[in-house]
Amino acid sequence: MLKMKSILVAAGLAVAALASTAADITGAGATFPYPMYAKWAEAYKAATGVGLNYQSIGSSGGIKQIRAKTVTFGATDAPLPGADLDKDGMVQFPAIVGGTVPVVNLEGFKPGELRITGPVLAEIYMGTITKWSDAKLAALNPGKKLPDQSITVVHRADGSGTTFNFTDYLSAVSKDWADKVGKGAAVKWPAESSVGGKGNEGVAANVNRVKGAVGYVEYAYVKKNNMNFLLLQNAAGKYVAPDDLTFAAAAAGADWFSVPGMGVSMVNAKGNDSWPISTASFILMYKKPGDKAASDEVLKFFDWAFKNGKKMAADLDYVPLPDALTSQIRAKVWSEIK
Repeated sequence: MLKMKSILVAAGLAVAALASTAADITGAGATFPYPMYAKWAEAYKAATGVGLNYQSIGSSGGIKQIRAKTVTFGATDAPLPGADLDKDGMVQFPAIVGGTVPVVNLEGFKPGELRITGPVLAEIYMGTITKWSDAKLAALNPGKKLPDQSITVVHRADGSGTTFNFTDYLSAVSKDWADKVGKGAAVKWPAESSVGGKGNEGVAANVNRVKGAVGYVEYAYVKKNNMNFLLLQNAAGKYVAPDDLTFAAAAAGADWFSVPGMGVSMVNAKGNDSWPISTASFILMYKKPGDKAASDEVLKFFDWAFKNGKKMAADLDYVPLPDALTSQIRAKVWSEIK
């Protein structure tokens, strides 16, 4: 009887250990990488039995949740400064690279048919250009009959790393924008026609709903919603289309360890093929996690994704991190998580 009880206790411990191992990973934050994380999570669960419970609530929400310790990792496209990471006792590393894309709702034009420059895009978001027939837009698109239609500016209503990336770019190419609005996860939008949407999903939905609208979303949402995007002039003066190749070109020159937390800005990157609003999405974790086992599961997930998720990333037009960089992340960043 005693022997049987010991066997049952041992079996119970084994089941408990198995249940603990198979517990879902919890994370929250940026909507920018959500399509990628969802794809990775589906494949990872099929391979390991471990699921990912990721709340796509925006970068600011992800930072709040990880600071409140309600999730094991936070995700943000607006990297935290080194001082904040030190204060919070956290590490930060990039997980994926993608691009923010200006999208429009204009009848009669195909995706990539119309062109725009950063300074003109800034004027639209400032509210100084209010019609699609404006002379500055017409000059960039000779031979195109632009409609005499009012422009509705669509932006994020929530604190957003996509907004940080977008306004970082506008600040880099427009002194007027930099002086009057600046960059941040949330800004005061100056255009009178401004309409907010929650998440990349909300911005995409509003642009598709409102005739004459312009907005900005991560490229996976452009593809998913069959959206009309603009060609954008880069730092080399070339008009380029958003895709994994132009995002990769922008990321090629990034010096990841030149700033604390690897929070490198890639906006307006040099190079003939670079997409000007490229960015990385970052992961936040505690150096001394309250639940070490849960933290280890997060690292296992990203380790698996870095090794096995490259094609999935490319299929969604994200840029997977190169092996040399992920090796450095394991050695220099993950080693700090005790």
